[in-house]
Amino acid sequence: MGQTYDQTRERLETYFDRTASKTWERLTSDAPVSRIRQTVRAGRDRMRAALISALPTDLSGARVLDAGAGAGQMSIELAERGAEVLAVDISPSLLEVARNRTPEHLLDRITFKAGDMLDPYHGQFDFAIAMDSLIHYEADDIARALDGLSRQVDQRIAFTVAPKTTLLSAMHLAGKLFPRSDRSPAIVPISQTRLTKALNGTGTLERRELKSILQVNSGFYISHALELSR
Repeated sequence: MGQTYDQTRERLETYFDRTASKTWERLTSDAPVSRIRQTVRAGRDRMRAALISALPTDLSGARVLDAGAGAGQMSIELAERGAEVLAVDISPSLLEVARNRTPEHLLDRITFKAGDMLDPYHGQFDFAIAMDSLIHYEADDIARALDGLSRQVDQRIAFTVAPKTTLLSAMHLAGKLFPRSDRSPAIVPISQTRLTKALNGTGTLERRELKSILQVNSGFYISHALELSR
């Protein structure tokens, strides 16, 4: 990956592991939150269900990468389907939350690892899910990330981008997603057409097919789920 990716990842690490880890711990729990964050929580719940639905119901024997696992909701649901999960996140503090929330009977199915979700040393997988972990990157960086993952994932990669809508672009410019004290790094709206062009530049689409799964619009949460499959 290039310098832009590395610089953005460093900002994300600072944000998720230091600036707003408690905010995200609360957001991903059942604790009361503001009305704005309620829309984000509801949208994320719907998106998580959509991404998991792109994978087989029975994942017994499958190795799955949860790229950007955060507080572990996705990893737990994947493990409940029988998957062997590698939960990778740049935030050790959020992974600790994930580990503490994981039911004891699932702990042997999930490996928690702090670091770069794109590290090739993670090995090979049957499937990968990257929920909202690519939304802070430009299209070319996303394409390079997916190109790298496609060499490690044998069957399907389900992921999200921030769609290029008028509303999201306006929200992005206004900076209203979170209060200023814990606002995340900028979300970059990307159209599917622009992403397809970038993926063509890497040659990824010669090996994979890009399909839309679902776009979720839930108040202040707007995200587009897609998949790359053979």
